[in-house]
Amino acid sequence: MRDHAVHAAVVVGFVLYPLVYEALLETGAAPFAEAFLPAVTFMVVVLYMGLFAMSFDFISGYTGYLSFGHAAFFGTGGYFVVLAANGQVPGIPGGTPFMFTLLLGAVLAGLLALVIGSVSFRLTGVYFAMITLGFAQVIYELIRSWGYVSTNPTEGATVSGDALAIGVPYVDALSLDVGRLTGESVENLLGLGVDLSTTVISYYALGIVVVACYFAMQRILHSPFGRVMVAIRENEERARAVGYPTYRFKLAAFAISGFFGAIAGGIFAAYSRSVAPDGTFYFLVTADALITTIIGGFGTLAGPVYGTLFTQGLEDVLSTESGGVATLIREGLPASVLEADLFGVSVELFVNTAVDGRAPLYLGIIFVLFVLFVPNGILGTLRDRLDGPVGERLPERLRRYRR
Repeated sequence: MRDHAVHAAVVVGFVLYPLVYEALLETGAAPFAEAFLPAVTFMVVVLYMGLFAMSFDFISGYTGYLSFGHAAFFGTGGYFVVLAANGQVPGIPGGTPFMFTLLLGAVLAGLLALVIGSVSFRLTGVYFAMITLGFAQVIYELIRSWGYVSTNPTEGATVSGDALAIGVPYVDALSLDVGRLTGESVENLLGLGVDLSTTVISYYALGIVVVACYFAMQRILHSPFGRVMVAIRENEERARAVGYPTYRFKLAAFAISGFFGAIAGGIFAAYSRSVAPDGTFYFLVTADALITTIIGGFGTLAGPVYGTLFTQGLEDVLSTESGGVATLIREGLPASVLEADLFGVSVELFVNTAVDGRAPLYLGIIFVLFVLFVPNGILGTLRDRLDGPVGERLPERLRRYRR
């Protein structure tokens, strides 16, 4: 149980975050909270993109095979959920509980991974990465022109029915509708005077799925199967020489990775109630997972979540959608300062140009710095400093300091 103390602390932190954030908005610190803390809307993105990045790390970080076409599985899960909800999947009537369609979409993605992997794993290195990218781009172009998906396939498809629910199928008391506009909300929780918005309820519902998927993947990685994955990463020829059928292990790992990638796409579709080729199957979706995994730490599983939290937090701080630094500066500084000259331009124009909405610019710089100076990422570096997994070593270090 002590080895899971760090996991428990992280989960508790994520559970309390919306409540703390909402409480801060009711105090005098509200402008600073809006400026420097990610809004709950962004935290929802952290959940499903963090899960997708974990699925990417599962295959890329633990076998050493970079899957540049991983967006294919994210899109498969998302599209399957939407089409199933609209009754467009043969054999699956509209109104089938979301949890069933989520799992079916994930199984379909796992089968797709077997097909792609059966060809791709005959290659290694950059050739493997390129062929997976090629498969994903073929599917992307197919979806963009497939009229069965919607009347305008380039714009994607939308859920036409009721909200999709996460929980126990056919038991309304144990299910929560998700969605920013169609999800459930709670007023006066347990008589404590706490109201939970649709976004917050969706955050908790998606969080349950993400936590379950994380522990499932962690369990696999700590099994004999996971140790073979690491052996393949460290020295595939040696693993093959001692008798492991590495090709089959890689295929199975790829299918599992695709399964969880599709789960991420499915909960994204349930929350947003729509999918589009550019937001699901496009290669830049995989690039996002690659960036967050490098920042969080390759081969750490949980690291991509922290990498996603870092990148989404930066984007929120530098945007004006829910506050942001630029808004804080514009509203906090007097007009005389905003109009003051700064290298030939006004301070306000400088803020609008150099700060507002410039997250991609600074994220690119940070990514380069991470590659150069923190190649193991946030969690990987912390693991190196502690000489082992953070969940195991950190409690030991803390107990040592208490003596």
